[in-house]
Amino acid sequence: MLPSFPTLLPFLLFAFVASITPGPTNILVLSNSARYGLGAAMPIIFGACASAATLVLLVGTGVGSSLTAWPALQSLMQWAGVAWLSYLAWQIYSAPATAIAARHGQARLGWRGAASLQLINPKTWMMALAVVSVFAGAGDHRAVQVMYLSLVFFLVSLPCLAVWAMLGAGSSRWLRSPAALQRFNRCMGLLLLGSAWLSVLA
Repeated sequence: MLPSFPTLLPFLLFAFVASITPGPTNILVLSNSARYGLGAAMPIIFGACASAATLVLLVGTGVGSSLTAWPALQSLMQWAGVAWLSYLAWQIYSAPATAIAARHGQARLGWRGAASLQLINPKTWMMALAVVSVFAGAGDHRAVQVMYLSLVFFLVSLPCLAVWAMLGAGSSRWLRSPAALQRFNRCMGLLLLGSAWLSVLA
């Protein structure tokens, strides 16, 4: 059955805060929408949200227990995620300083890349573990509740990431010169790098 209102309301707040606060995915959405337009961020948003919602489903079936049972696996996933984010940060930082209007046909992070990033991010797995353990409850309807929670998280995270995409698209008006775009690229690259390494140093 659908989670009761006392459970659903706190979960809605949790999902909103988890999705809207700055993090690697938000920075990637902001950067791509500013550099390539709002449409370029849509696959990233969908891939990231669908992947996170899928993790809630997987954890609800017990898949996520391996992370708590095998700390070495969690550490391996964490360092793999940091390495990939560091690579993406360098790609953004060192992107050519050409005006946005001239940037067409370049390789971009798509929905598969965004989804993969969530799958190897242990923080996303831990978020899913928290969702299931705190909000799913127990009993005969647990599996159905996990499905509802997964769907609700997907529906809440979509507009939250879309806000970051709109912020990025709105900032593109100030990025018409190569110098401004280069400053933006370097700032986004450093922010992404910092968010990746703070996750392991904190």
